[in-house]
Amino acid sequence: MRLPNLLGHETMKEVLEQAGAWIPLVMKQCHPDTKKFLCSLFAPVCLDDLDETIQPCHSLCVQVKDRCAPVMSAFGFPWPDMLECDRFPQDNDLCIPLASSDHLLPATEEAPKVCEACKNKNEDDNDIMETLCKNDFALKIKVKEITYINRDTKIILETKSKTIYKLNGVSERDLKKSVLWLKDSLQCTCEEMNDINAPYLVMGQKLGGELVITSVKRWQKGQREFKRISRSIRKLQC
Repeated sequence: MRLPNLLGHETMKEVLEQAGAWIPLVMKQCHPDTKKFLCSLFAPVCLDDLDETIQPCHSLCVQVKDRCAPVMSAFGFPWPDMLECDRFPQDNDLCIPLASSDHLLPATEEAPKVCEACKNKNEDDNDIMETLCKNDFALKIKVKEITYINRDTKIILETKSKTIYKLNGVSERDLKKSVLWLKDSLQCTCEEMNDINAPYLVMGQKLGGELVITSVKRWQKGQREFKRISRSIRKLQC
């Protein structure tokens, strides 16, 4: 491979650190050439008889972006400016093309699976109260950071933007860690949680010492529904 690479990384340490953040997208399998596209940027091919770096073709970038940008958006991440497709050359012999011409055919694959905790269940107040009673905690939160570990999403909370509605078997010490988990989330999408700046109502259970989300709803500021839910939760006795 050639360093610096097409993203300006000058050392292998920097390449490995930055490339690791893209592993979850590859695992989502949003496009068969996602790995090929990213590898061409992070670890460009080095040929003895060619001085210039071989870039991905414009069409390769466009196809990967079209399929994968919506998946990234569902988790609150926009397609980065450094990967804008206009910076890459049109298809020719000196760029890395798509693996095949199959991309010209209409896409027939199923839509990405929605994570169970993120499904819009159209619950009324009674349903929400029932869900709350089944869970160990209910919190109104704001998200500080989202990272991925193995197949799970690790959600780090803003410690000063947290309202506690229910704790059952969950201690204040557990909450001081300010970490919630969305399990097996690399195999599904969570559009309900696609805005890292928004507040959320989350419910969940303590499993194996971890606080695992079973339900997440974006908190619609000012909506009567959420004001009513907030009042009901405070009065609730399961």
